[in-house]
Amino acid sequence: MDTTNVKNVLGELNRDAFVTLLSKLIGESKYVQNNPPDLIPQEDRVANHVLDVLLPYSTTTGGGQLIVNHITYFQNRGNIIVEYPGTVPGKILSFVGCHMDVVTANPDDWEFDPFSLSVDGDKLRGRGTTDCLGHVALVTELMRKLAETKPKLKSTVVAVFIANEENSSIVGVGIDALVKNGLLNKLKQGPLFWIDTADKQPCIGTGGMIPWKLHATGKLFHSGLAHKAINPLELAMEALKEIQLRFYRDFPPHPKEEVYGFATPSTMKPTQWSYPGGGINQIPAECTISGDVRLTPFYSIEDVMKKLQEYVDDINSNIDKLDSRGPVSKYVLPDENLRGRISIKFEEPMSGVACNLDSVGFHVLCKATKDVVGHVKPYSITGSLPLIRELQDEGFDVQTAGYGLMVTYHAKNEYCLLSDMAQGYQVFVSIISQLED
Repeated sequence: MDTTNVKNVLGELNRDAFVTLLSKLIGESKYVQNNPPDLIPQEDRVANHVLDVLLPYSTTTGGGQLIVNHITYFQNRGNIIVEYPGTVPGKILSFVGCHMDVVTANPDDWEFDPFSLSVDGDKLRGRGTTDCLGHVALVTELMRKLAETKPKLKSTVVAVFIANEENSSIVGVGIDALVKNGLLNKLKQGPLFWIDTADKQPCIGTGGMIPWKLHATGKLFHSGLAHKAINPLELAMEALKEIQLRFYRDFPPHPKEEVYGFATPSTMKPTQWSYPGGGINQIPAECTISGDVRLTPFYSIEDVMKKLQEYVDDINSNIDKLDSRGPVSKYVLPDENLRGRISIKFEEPMSGVACNLDSVGFHVLCKATKDVVGHVKPYSITGSLPLIRELQDEGFDVQTAGYGLMVTYHAKNEYCLLSDMAQGYQVFVSIISQLED
């Protein structure tokens, strides 16, 4: 089918149907908050609404061409793969990444109920409108429109709705399990569009993340006799400063960051302090600084972790040479045969991704964005998206986009704009039509 006919047949977003479906999905958002062990989402509560829309057009019911599979690895935590068959074997495109879980929301902190959809002009308000239930509804409506209008496409169009995107402490639930079991293998034959970013522009790069904890051990003593203590707070501050200096020396801004438009280079910084407690007149025995590394995808996560451990080992070996603070600040007490020390631990890292700027998927996404939105300005951030680097490493041509608002991503008073979602639908239609050529 030629480009013009595809656009004419698929038309524009059915806004009433979209808002009706989104209202049902946001009504489930309280039950799909993902923060284990306290909050385990039941993504099937969202999946069931998607199935209610699409199954009547499926081969399952005999009502249409859609091939719909509901795949569950954990009870009440299903994924959905929907396929609209094309006529040319091996010619395929996919919309993936629309996840059916959300981050937590405290109603006491919001100006409106986060767990029910409210409409304020063009604003659609509620937890998940931007991330990512709005996209779930949007791609569902796209698949419904394909099933209703039955265009004779060369390309097979696949939509994958996933569980368990917002938290990785429980594995084997969502797309990781789908990939492991080979259920997405055929998507490697064409571009894969990960629909879970924001602001209507192609997101062509994301950062990796390495959560770390730097623990400092000193000697507890009265603060009026500081010369008899090893102050772990001072030790941690000076050690972290030295670690940061070495990090920025070894992992400076990379030339490709400018090409991809990264807002920042790689960073390593503290975000949390903790210590066991005690009086104001007491130098504690230990403390912990926690933080993260945000790493542009042109550096190796493994290399950075190895280097950080080397920095720590070297500082411990030369603890007496580390800068101190004042005439009695020290990290070694020779008379007591005591040395302060630091240690570093890492939590599960996440790799960043640099999308392939030479791929067909990138070029059709850019053209669609320019035609629909009026301009195209790909961007990159050192925020992290789980899973997509693993897909790229598995051989998928991953491109990313999204039609919510970055300013409301994971935020209080989350909302999206109906007009933006309608443009997102037009971008999808343009992608499908371009790939018919």
